[in-house]
Amino acid sequence: MTPDLNLEFENSPHQQQYSAQNPIEQYVLLSKTARGAACLELIKQVLEAPGVYVFGELLVLPRIAELETGPNASYYNTLKLFAYGTYREYLANENQLIPLTPVMRKKLQHLTIVSLAIKTKCIPYKELLEELDIKNVRDLEDLIIEAIYGDIIHGKLDQKNKQLEVDYAIGRDIRTGNIAEIVGTLQEWCDSCETVLACLENQIDRANSEKQKRLKHKDAIDTEIANLKKLIKVQAGNDSDEAMAIESGREMSVGNPDPRKKSTKSKSLKVSGRKD
Repeated sequence: MTPDLNLEFENSPHQQQYSAQNPIEQYVLLSKTARGAACLELIKQVLEAPGVYVFGELLVLPRIAELETGPNASYYNTLKLFAYGTYREYLANENQLIPLTPVMRKKLQHLTIVSLAIKTKCIPYKELLEELDIKNVRDLEDLIIEAIYGDIIHGKLDQKNKQLEVDYAIGRDIRTGNIAEIVGTLQEWCDSCETVLACLENQIDRANSEKQKRLKHKDAIDTEIANLKKLIKVQAGNDSDEAMAIESGREMSVGNPDPRKKSTKSKSLKVSGRKD
């Protein structure tokens, strides 16, 4: 009889909550005490477990790693396939692996879609049909929809162009041999970021310099305008004084056109009085 591997773990509410947040952790804990048939059953359970899509933590555990060279190597190979491989690889090496249940098969197909999404965000239906060994588009679309609802990928089906457009996909386990490549990619990304940052700083310096020039130019124009206003005001004052003087002269001319005639007339009147 196969032992119930989950019984002890499920008895603790705290452990249940932790398991929900980190679904692989319960299997990592159980693998530390599992032996023989219990260890094999644990691998089968984890391959069927909903929400578990990474398996690297199990592969490095001593009780699991020792299966690689023993009579039950097919269990280790299958676990390793789910960590790094694809459904096509399963078909090519089926004799070295354990038989997959329908749940395991579907999970591996979902993981294969994730691997394809890492390479390209637009995956043609033709490629998906070949990689997943599916015969018709309807079944393929049903599988993709299940992956979307399972939060394994985010995207949409482009039925017109017969392709899957992926916006997001979960991460998969990383082979040790790929770490150097990943480091190189990250270093290239960092170098690109440094280049862009330097370019932005350059642009900022140029913009600040241009801003200072414009401010100085604006200050010069404002000063010139202020001086012109003062000059215009002074000229307007002078013109006003001159106009007032001219107007005053005109008023005097109108009131007494010829002062000398007035004086002569007065004298004439006086002389005339004397004769009488």
